[in-house]
Parts: sequence; C-alpha cells; structure tokens
Amino acid sequence: MVFVDRLLVTLVHLRLGIPHAALAELYGVDRSTVSGAIREVRPLLATRGFAVPDRPGVRLRTLEDLFAYADAEGVDLRIDGTEVQVRRPRVHRPGRQAFVSGKKKQNTIKTTTFSDPQGRTLFSGVVRPGRVHDQTAVRTEGIAEQFHRHPRVKAEVDEGYRGLANEFPGQVSAPPKKPKDDAPLGEQHAWREQRRRQSSARICVEHTNAEYKQWRPLQRFTGRREIYAETHLAISALVSDRSARRTTRRKSSTELVLAR
Repeated sequence: MVFVDRLLVTLVHLRLGIPHAALAELYGVDRSTVSGAIREVRPLLATRGFAVPDRPGVRLRTLEDLFAYADAEGVDLRIDGTEVQVRRPRVHRPGRQAFVSGKKKQNTIKTTTFSDPQGRTLFSGVVRPGRVHDQTAVRTEGIAEQFHRHPRVKAEVDEGYRGLANEFPGQVSAPPKKPKDDAPLGEQHAWREQRRRQSSARICVEHTNAEYKQWRPLQRFTGRREIYAETHLAISALVSDRSARRTTRRKSSTELVLAR
C-alpha cells in the first residue's frame, strides 16, 4: 500500500473503529498489511502535537510548551479529566485493580484535557489508570510544578482539582464551597450565582472532551491498553487541527454586569 492509502486506512480506523480484517477486504489486501500500516502511521499522528489557534505551523507537544504558550499569550486555561472504558485485565494478573474507576465502577483509563476559553484543544494527555485520582495526576505529572514556574497562568477547574485550587488560590479557580444549611438565604443565593458563573466559564472543556468521544475508539477502547495513550494522542491531535480553525471571539470593550 502506498503512503496515502496507509494514511487513509489509519484515519478510517481511528474515526470509525472498523476492524483490520474489514479494512483489508475493502482494500483487497491481507489483514497483516492493514495492521502494519496502522502501526506505522499511528505513532506519526501521535507525535505531531496540538495545533495552536491563530498560529499556523506552531504545535504544542509537552506540558512545558502549553504553559509557556499560555503565559506568553495570556490565555486562561480550562482543565478537566475524562475517562474511557477499557478491557478488564485477566484474572491473577498483577495490577488488575489499578484500572477500576471509583466513579464509574468500571475498568477505565483517564486523561487530562487542557483547552482555551472557547473549548479549543490545546493539550490532552497525562494518561493514567482509572484508579488514579485527578489530584494525584496533578502531583505526579508535573502540572502543579508548571503553575509554580508560570505564576501568571490562570485556570478554571472542577471539584476534582480542589487541592490545586487551594494551593494556587490566585491562579486556579474551583467551584465555591457550599455554605452550611443554616446559612442566611442571601449567602445561599450568592453561592448559587458564583457556582453558576464558574460552571459557565469552565463548561467549554467538557465540550472539548465530548469532541473526542465522537471518535469510536474513545467511546469504548477494545484494543490493548498499552497502545491507548498513542491512540488518544493521535485522535486528540486531529481534533485540535479542526478546533484551531474556529474564529477567535474578541471580547467587547464594555462588559455588561447585573445591577443587583
């Protein structure tokens, strides 16, 4: 198969999850030929990096690149985790419980997604077993270290990153804590309004994760867990190419605020 056909076969497999044997029938080749083509092209797609809005030719490949870009361009980040169900490890295999998610009660693999305020993918990675909490990934993968190095970078997160918000109160914004049941009614209304505004600013990263789930392998991954990270990077990089072409919305010179 020529390179163009190998690339098309890989894209179809990543987008629709069609088995190798079915693609081999469509192209009139042996199944091993299709499998070899996907094994060759998928790493190339995974190492391309993530497209940057309004910066053609610039791509982000590491967390260091991401935070340096956000610091230089003044981009407020949106951070959220997502998980995909994977096959259950065999009985008596070491680490069998490491993939059991406490939230979904399934065997999953988690990733962390970073987007801009418009929900455009800037970085998606930090792959870890489903049992590992989001806050643990912050410590082990160097996300907290990047906030130390770039004190001007700000981010919006959900309740799962409460520890990160407590450590960097001036940089990371998490949902406000719920007041006590006997708190004054005005305080409860203020909490609901603050929570609504924070959720409205953060929800775009949820839409970013939803874009990944439109690709069949990231709805439920049936391949070997060892190649999940490579598959996720290849798909998220392709999604970033599309999202980077969205027109940047400019803020108006005057912001409307509620009178009461």
